[in-house]
Formats: sequence, structure tokens, C-alpha cells
Amino acid sequence: MKMRKIPLVAAMAMAAMVISMTGCGGESEAEAPAVEETADAKSYTVGVMQLVEHPALDAATQGFQDKLKELLGESVTFDVQNAQGESTNCTTIATKFVTDDVDLIMANATGAVQAAAAATGDIPVVGTSVTDYKTAGVIEKNDAPGRNVTGVSDLAPVDQQIALLKKVNPEAKKVAIVYCSAEPNSIFQSELAQKYLTEAGIEFKEYTAADSNEIRAVITKAVGECDTVYVPTDNTMASNMGIIKNVTVPAGIPVITGEEGMCAKGGLATLSISYYELGMKAGEMAYDILVNGADPATTPIAFVSDNIVPKYNAEIAETLGVTMPEDFEAIQ
Repeated sequence: MKMRKIPLVAAMAMAAMVISMTGCGGESEAEAPAVEETADAKSYTVGVMQLVEHPALDAATQGFQDKLKELLGESVTFDVQNAQGESTNCTTIATKFVTDDVDLIMANATGAVQAAAAATGDIPVVGTSVTDYKTAGVIEKNDAPGRNVTGVSDLAPVDQQIALLKKVNPEAKKVAIVYCSAEPNSIFQSELAQKYLTEAGIEFKEYTAADSNEIRAVITKAVGECDTVYVPTDNTMASNMGIIKNVTVPAGIPVITGEEGMCAKGGLATLSISYYELGMKAGEMAYDILVNGADPATTPIAFVSDNIVPKYNAEIAETLGVTMPEDFEAIQ
């Protein structure tokens, strides 16, 4: 069979069509990776505001960063700021984050989350190391915050802490509840402690310091009038456990603390949640907001109840001559 000849002009036209079609296909294939690359290149800037430096808050900040890095890799950057315990610094830091238009603010501790909530109603705020968000005035209710703020609560099982106090010091007759009056969450915990001490038939008295300058005088008065001290998760007290230790140990008074870092610095025993896990949970919530579009207003406040272990400070137990229950774990 003879092959049909194709005129030169027609051949050229067909070649042009093939080139044109190939070009279109190439363009389509080239565009797909470009779209994918844009998606992969999405980056986030997260402002991290920590109220003050002490082991519990440090652990929460670290847990938050570790979890977000695990989930987002190199696409997240952190602007980490520490307010050094000053509310005015919190305001300045929060304002800076808003001016910088960060994608999300992680606020570590009550003063920090209050400052962030006051600074913006638009940028999502995820809190951690906050005992009661409603008492702090930054949400409407735990199961539906109603605003741009959500987070993780560090509310320890106060009823179990009082039970631990009785177990460690069964002869306790009067307990001093010591905290900073400037911290709303400490007031909240004190009220719970009073309730459970009353139910246990143990007398108590509140002793409050307005700031760190008053702690020595306040704790000295407390050990002169009580046989046991209970210090809830209070940032001012946590930053000054050395002062508390220097007064209570010579007086032979056991101190039950709200969290492990405080106990390690000068308490006798604690029943504490893990602040690192608090931070990790906050990181998961932040990821859900940034990547999945979760709304803080409808994201319930989270609670961490795992890995709650009774622990004690072996050095102080030995100094006070206290034999700890076998199920208590020595703080390393």
C-alpha cells in the first residue's frame, strides 16, 4: 500500500499543533508543583509570652515549642518573650505581638493570658499554666470560651493534695495556706483548699503576700502559728521557694506544694501534673487552630489529668526526719 504524502504546509501545521499541545501539557504539569510548593511554604509566626522564669512555666513553654515543631517542622518560628514577673511587661509584649501581626499568641500563666486577651480580640490566644480562665476574666465558660482565647488548665487535684497533706502529716492541726494576693488563680485554689480542709476537720488560716518583698515576713508569721504549710500553684511563691525553705526547714514545718518544681526547690511533698505535658497539649490546640481552622471561641478549655504522681523532696524529708509513704516517688 502506498503511503499518502502530506503537503509540507500541512506537515508544518500539524507539527505546530503538537508543539502547542505539548506546551499546554507542560504548563499544566509545571503549575501543579507550584501550587503544592505554595502550600508547603505556608509559614507561621507564634508569639510566646511567659510571665516569669521558674521550672514549671519553663517546662510548659518547652513542651509547647517541642509539640509545634513536631507538627509543623521548619514552617513555624517562635518569638519568645519573658515578662520577668511584671504585668507592665506583659502588656508591652502583647502589644508588640499584635503590631507584628503574629499568627497566634501562646500565653504562659494568668498574667500573660490576661494581657494577651486585653491586647487583641482577633489573633488567636492559647493559654497554658492558667488554673481557671473564667476567674481570670478571659473566657465566658470552659466548654465554650466565647472569645479568641482558649487553652489548657493547670488546675491540680486540690482535694487529692489535701488528702496527701493528711497522709504526710497525720498530726496536722492547723494549716497555713500561703499565696500571692495579686494572683486570681491562687485565690481560686485557696478557696478549694479551705473547702477540703473543712471537710477533713482541719483548721486553717490564709496568709497572703502582695509581692515577693513580703514573703519572708508572711511565711515567718505562718510557721509561728501553724504546723503545716500549703502553697498552691502560685507564680510568685514558685519564684521564691528559696525564701520559704529558709524559714520553714529550720522551724521544722512541712510544706505541701501545688507542683513539682516548687517542691524540688523547698517543699516536702506534692501531687503534681506535668507542666511539660500542659505545654504539649497547648501546642496541639495551637496546631488545630493554625492548620485546621479551629475557632478558639468554641474550643473547650483542656485539662491534663495523666501522670499525677505523689512526689517528695528527699533532702527535706531527711532534714525534717519524716518517713515518706512507700508509694511516693523521690524527685530527681
